Amino acid sequence: MRPERIPQLAPKERILDAAEALFFSEGISRVTVDAIAAKAKSTKMTVYRHFDSKDALVLEWLRLLVEKYAEVFEALSAQHIDDPKAQILGFAEFIAHDLSALSYRGCPFTNSLAEIPESANPARVLIEEHKKRQFLRLVALCEEAGLPEPDEVAMELTYLMEGAQVVAQNKSIEDVGANLMTMVQKKIAG
Repeated sequence: MRPERIPQLAPKERILDAAEALFFSEGISRVTVDAIAAKAKSTKMTVYRHFDSKDALVLEWLRLLVEKYAEVFEALSAQHIDDPKAQILGFAEFIAHDLSALSYRGCPFTNSLAEIPESANPARVLIEEHKKRQFLRLVALCEEAGLPEPDEVAMELTYLMEGAQVVAQNKSIEDVGANLMTMVQKKIAG
């Protein structure tokens, strides 16, 4: 959340911005509704006026994050019409972009899954469906690119991108983003 935006946003947007910043930096379970209200320069009552529960707020935050990822794919599709390899590389660049930041905490979806163990939880279901759609989008791009065994290539690309996020989080290897891009380029060069 950018502090200069706080007074300019409506309460619901301020709450979502505050929740996003806190969930990214501290995780879901450690963040209280009081902390979200304080960061949003709002009140707990206002948070509950817009969201029935913290779970509802988490679900909305994740839904907006899923939308952001879908928008990335759509923008890449529009930018690189008829060039599925460039779309794959663009998505890998999107993933690689923040990997070197000192504040990088890992994939927000994976981190959230770790905090939401109940298989029927709507937030968990949303994340699992998002990850499946993302994988199927990569399969389709690999097919369009004429890559041999597109399902397998998409699976390997998924492992590379998801794994890079974990490695960046645990800081066991340097230059994770650059290494990821080199690996993805090699994988789709065929």
